[in-house]
Amino acid sequence: MGFQALNMPGTDRLVAEQLFHDRQAADRASSFRSGCGDLRFDDEAYLNHETWIRPAFAKLGELRGKHVLDYGCGHGMAAVALARAGATVTAFDLSPGYVSEARERARANDVTAAFAVADAEDLPFPDGSFDGVWGNAILHHLDLARAGRELARVLKPGGVAVFCEPWGGNPVLSFARRFIPYPGKDRTPDERPLSRRDLGPLRDSFPTLEVEGHQLLGMVRRVWRNRWACRAFDAADARLLRTCPSLCNWCRYVVITLKR
Repeated sequence: MGFQALNMPGTDRLVAEQLFHDRQAADRASSFRSGCGDLRFDDEAYLNHETWIRPAFAKLGELRGKHVLDYGCGHGMAAVALARAGATVTAFDLSPGYVSEARERARANDVTAAFAVADAEDLPFPDGSFDGVWGNAILHHLDLARAGRELARVLKPGGVAVFCEPWGGNPVLSFARRFIPYPGKDRTPDERPLSRRDLGPLRDSFPTLEVEGHQLLGMVRRVWRNRWACRAFDAADARLLRTCPSLCNWCRYVVITLKR
């Protein structure tokens, strides 16, 4: 089951984003063809690949019987995890290459989902289509005024949208992101981590927007993968952020919850 790919508006920003992610998808596809990758995975591999994913996923609530949109689906692992949890899943991405990978991943993992090539700022879905929306590292690519209006339009009353996004409030981290090389640092020309000021347009559509910080001290895992040290830092983060929520502004990532 799937939607026909839509023509993308011809803005420079959208074209640059699409081409960048199509190149990424093509590189990934070559690894699968050469036998270096595997489309199959278990849910733990996705839910535990970053410390914020599992708690963010839980914010969607009970998924069985719900219609959920995987918003900017990329490689499609979230779409598969959502379907395994009992949701009826629709997934889209701006990149035809990533939509192709996501569709193949769903097939390889024996789940059913609908896939579309689409623009997050001009969604091809009817009003009130979804009980929930999931997105990982997607909002910071978008015009949030347009995206917010579209999210509010396609969510059902009582629906919830959950997004995991890089955060730009820590000046030390901002320096590292700009000047220090590390794995997985590829960026599109227009993307940048979100800030509190960026959330204003989203609040116009979702006045009760919630922001929760993740990886304050725990962000050290980007350069030091010692398992015991990371666990200690994560435990310290949980205490610090519970005691002083304003420290969220210094975190590496945030989870943004939007309720209709």
